[in-house]
Amino acid sequence: MLGERLGVRDIRLLCHACVGHDGDTVKEQLYLLFSDPDDRVGYNALWVFTHLTRCDRLWVLPMRSRLIDMLLIEKHDGKRRLLLTLLEQLPPHTEDFRTDFFDYCLSKINSTEPYAIRALCMKQAFAQCRLYPDLLFEFENELEIMEYGALPPGLKSARRNIVNEIAKIKK
Repeated sequence: MLGERLGVRDIRLLCHACVGHDGDTVKEQLYLLFSDPDDRVGYNALWVFTHLTRCDRLWVLPMRSRLIDMLLIEKHDGKRRLLLTLLEQLPPHTEDFRTDFFDYCLSKINSTEPYAIRALCMKQAFAQCRLYPDLLFEFENELEIMEYGALPPGLKSARRNIVNEIAKIKK
């Protein structure tokens, strides 16, 4: 099923199979397929996981570091976007701060990456700055660089929202 194009009904069916502890086996199978050599299978497994309920999605929380490892080496834009989305959907956690992930996010903010990846990296970098305010200066420098270029509406909105949040933190 994951090797084909998934529709809404397919996603709902797979999400239903993942509900609660009874669905842990299916969640584990999906998780193992994130790294499948067939990009479509990996993409679809990630796609399904981003649609799980918050409680069921928390199943992957202990694997956050492995998700970051996957992200750092992933070449497929869609899978990178979904990995970032999944990481964004997980609650922040102070024990697993990774400088390589923070540096990755900073490097993507003003890159030629697709806009969704840039916006998600901006959000992830800011989430890490909330936990470690010492990083805020470096992050603000990246946001300032964005001022001088033309931004699409989605990136402009994400940047504006984060700048407003930073202003609240500084008050």
